[in-house]
Amino acid sequence: MAGMLEGVRRFNEGPAEAKQAIYSRDQARKVRFASNFDLFSSAAANWRDTLFFHLAPDPAPSQELPEAVRDVVTEYGKAVTKVALSVLELLSESLGLSSDHLRDMGCAENLNAVCQYYPPCPEPYLTWGTKRHTDPGFLTVLLQDGMGGLQLVSNDQFRSVEHRVLANKSKDTARVSVASFFNTDMERSTRLYGPITDGRNPPIYRSVTARDFIATFNRIGLDGRSLDHYRLDQHTPTPAVEGCE
Repeated sequence: MAGMLEGVRRFNEGPAEAKQAIYSRDQARKVRFASNFDLFSSAAANWRDTLFFHLAPDPAPSQELPEAVRDVVTEYGKAVTKVALSVLELLSESLGLSSDHLRDMGCAENLNAVCQYYPPCPEPYLTWGTKRHTDPGFLTVLLQDGMGGLQLVSNDQFRSVEHRVLANKSKDTARVSVASFFNTDMERSTRLYGPITDGRNPPIYRSVTARDFIATFNRIGLDGRSLDHYRLDQHTPTPAVEGCE
């Protein structure tokens, strides 16, 4: 964990050429660096830079990884996946399901690591590091130095953590975090995901594919609770589809 945080810091504080080489807003790229992924859809920019890695199921070749983190990213991805699978087992059991229920639904097939670097902000009261939002995946495991967030929602039995990050008030030290987002296989999955229901509580969200859900998130940017865009009118009937959001 320390090596991952140090590598992210070393990359961001290293030569500009290393950042220019992977700078992109093309979300199809498995390794990329940018400031504010939602810069052109959000009402305001946030004070942060982001280094992105796609780690599963089809990871980027090691030679595409920045040298500052090349030796630690793959190892960290394997370790954080073990943590995520253990958490999914506990969440499944707490919902009264078999321990492998959420794993078998594909909730941890896809892994993206989003490494946030929050440099000192000269006017921290005029902006955010990251504005209020919920994460769009099934589960987030956060490695942090001062902020946190974990999400899995099932018909509001588990409610996603709405969180935000203050702009960095430090005069000389950047804040670093690594968020590991677990989701279904975005390239291959066509499954509809919706609330897990027990026959007593009707679904309060409509079903959606993970790909469409992420596309909506990317289109609107950081905007409060992602699931609110899928809340059903309580008078509108809908078929119950087993799944999780």
